[in-house]
Amino acid sequence: MSRCVGIVCVALPAFAVSSARAQTSPTQLPPVQVEAPQQRAKPRQTANANTNGPARRRTTRANNRPKPAGQTAIAADDGNGPNNNNSGPPLQQVPGVGKTGTKLGDLPMSVQIIPREVLTEQGAIALRDAVVNASGINTGGQDSLGYFDHFLVRGLNAQVYTDGFSDGDQLGGLTHSLNGVRRIEILEGPGSALFGSGPPGGTVNVVHYDPSPVFHWGSSLQFGSFSTIVNSNYVTGPTTIDGLNYRVDATFGGAQGFRDLGYRDYEIRPEFSWHVQDHTLTFALDARHIEQTPDAYGLIYLNGSPINGVSTGAKYSTPFSFANQDYIRPTLTDAWNVSDYLTINNRFSYTHRDIDVMRNNDSMSATGTHIVGNQLVGRQLRSQDDSDAFYDYQFEPVWKFYTGSVHHTLLTGFEYQHQLMDTNRVTADLPNITNIFAPTPPELSPNSLTFQCDAKHSCDQNHLVANYYGLYATDQIDLTEKWKLRVGARQDWYNTELNPLITVPTSPTNPAPSLFTSTGVPIVAGVPLFRDDKPVSWNVGTLYHVTPWMAPYIGASRSYLTNFNSENTQNGIGAPESALQYEAGIRFSFLNERVVLSTAAFNISRDNVAALLVLNGVETVVFDSQLTNGVEASLDAKITDQWHLLANATALQAVVTSAPQAVTTIGNHPQGVPPYMANLWSTYKFAIAGIPGFQIGIGANYRDKTYSDTTNVNSVPAYVIGNAMVGWENANWGVALNVKNFTNERYFVAANGAGGFVGEGLGALLTVRYHE
Repeated sequence: MSRCVGIVCVALPAFAVSSARAQTSPTQLPPVQVEAPQQRAKPRQTANANTNGPARRRTTRANNRPKPAGQTAIAADDGNGPNNNNSGPPLQQVPGVGKTGTKLGDLPMSVQIIPREVLTEQGAIALRDAVVNASGINTGGQDSLGYFDHFLVRGLNAQVYTDGFSDGDQLGGLTHSLNGVRRIEILEGPGSALFGSGPPGGTVNVVHYDPSPVFHWGSSLQFGSFSTIVNSNYVTGPTTIDGLNYRVDATFGGAQGFRDLGYRDYEIRPEFSWHVQDHTLTFALDARHIEQTPDAYGLIYLNGSPINGVSTGAKYSTPFSFANQDYIRPTLTDAWNVSDYLTINNRFSYTHRDIDVMRNNDSMSATGTHIVGNQLVGRQLRSQDDSDAFYDYQFEPVWKFYTGSVHHTLLTGFEYQHQLMDTNRVTADLPNITNIFAPTPPELSPNSLTFQCDAKHSCDQNHLVANYYGLYATDQIDLTEKWKLRVGARQDWYNTELNPLITVPTSPTNPAPSLFTSTGVPIVAGVPLFRDDKPVSWNVGTLYHVTPWMAPYIGASRSYLTNFNSENTQNGIGAPESALQYEAGIRFSFLNERVVLSTAAFNISRDNVAALLVLNGVETVVFDSQLTNGVEASLDAKITDQWHLLANATALQAVVTSAPQAVTTIGNHPQGVPPYMANLWSTYKFAIAGIPGFQIGIGANYRDKTYSDTTNVNSVPAYVIGNAMVGWENANWGVALNVKNFTNERYFVAANGAGGFVGEGLGALLTVRYHE
């Protein structure tokens, strides 16, 4: 890795210099021209237009000789030049999660876009820093241990995608950085009709910058509290091959971390885009090495809440715990504009991830980890070594046509996903912490530990195989200029296999199997378990522009999630989870979209939800049903040319409605779901002594109380934290100081099973950036 980093550091400047020199040569650099987007807007035909004849083939090619310089427009903004982050009016943006090229203002569903400009203002480093800018989403839920992203949307699990490709394993992902990220898109509610097997809460899509036909380069350095240092660099521009553009993003960073939960992140992402004939071919490669420190215990629960009387820095986790990951994902896409009426998208990705972890168990129970007097007893440490390979191919023809005066954008598609996972996990008992009010974990090295595998020591050695096939169609229909209708359906086939390579014994002296399927069949080595499912997902919604400033919409959607992942194999393969959502909302837009207010009310029922509980000292997967009712609102207001305001608020009522295996939890709240959330961020730009570019910002984040599991015995309290920023920028330079949690509030990001995961205390981050 160090050799690769060295090569990158030497190669990027050389590449940038050679590209800059190429631009000074009149024989190599054509005049700047507007680059055609991958899905070009088509002029609307009149009702009298003849649509029965053959489609007229375009004659203009992306790689034709450019127009003379005097006839070309200003180069399309790629987000990196002097017009950095100019993303356009909110409702005119086209989110990739819609897949039909429909602008946000015409989608009858809740989709929110977080632009790079906001992330830069807030000094965001990772995806978890960004999601607070959307309503209805929070960090938390099952296994929120700090070394991978886990989000809840509307109180339900969400799945993270990168440029439309899934991460693979649902409950064992990674922490997403903002390396080369242009925006974050959040689809709230079930998305299975478009994305296949997926959590019912929503879809978080991380969108990267495209390579630019105009040469740019830039670098930023962030450093601050907890020994944080992050360096990000990019270079983009044309090559000497006509129509072939490149971009390379690289980030190298790390920190000692709050509470000494340090991390290191090394990543590089080259991307090439080639416009040739009617094709746009894109190849990208994400490569990362991540080192993190998990903290499963956080501040342990005492009398139902995180322990008081200790410092925020008190630690109950093993001092040598770690979580290291190597991640590589090549992607290849081809957008083929066959005609004005048909575009065919071929998309392929391969993800390989190795994860090596030592972390503490993350639950408290009377027969497991618990408190006796002032001692913490029953502590354990898991050693985990997993490998995940995930293939994803998507074939999506997009048709644009008329039936009479009604315009259709019809997405059709076929998707095949193939996943291979190998897991190897054992658990060791740890010595007691003798005084919970002055904790000092006694273990100093794994060499002194004995790792075991039985009913009292969580373990497995599994080979998991999944094949997912999907056929789908979604029609975005313009019934009139004001009335929009969206209908979609998807047929999926889930073929899953769990092949246990070992039999987990009841105890060291009793070799009888300790794991059983939900139907009572023992799980033994060499006897694979299979499951086939054929769910049908769908969505329907309609939106009407009553006035230029008001557009109500309603919708309903059904989704399915295969209960197949590396964490929930204790009871075999469960039946898929399902969810049904009803939603109604109104979008308000004033002053040419300078002020946009989006509101929504929703009802989501969720069945066959896999939840991890400790019953009789054994980790067990139980299945329950949940119901969530809620309302939310988000405001994006450019009050003046200098003053910008973002605000959102969410109210949720989530309860367990059925739990055959744990009936006492019925009526309780699901893990990690706050009844109320609210976020605010506001910036103001001004000049000093006639020098423009100065900016200040202030914001706040509020989360209500959340529970550690469906028993509702333990919880973390509500909190409010404040953040502030002061900065200056011009066409090339930028500098900003972000102060986070300026009141030094003690708060908890997530309610884990054993304790509250502690949020960062007062900290400052200075960012210096340059681009041209």
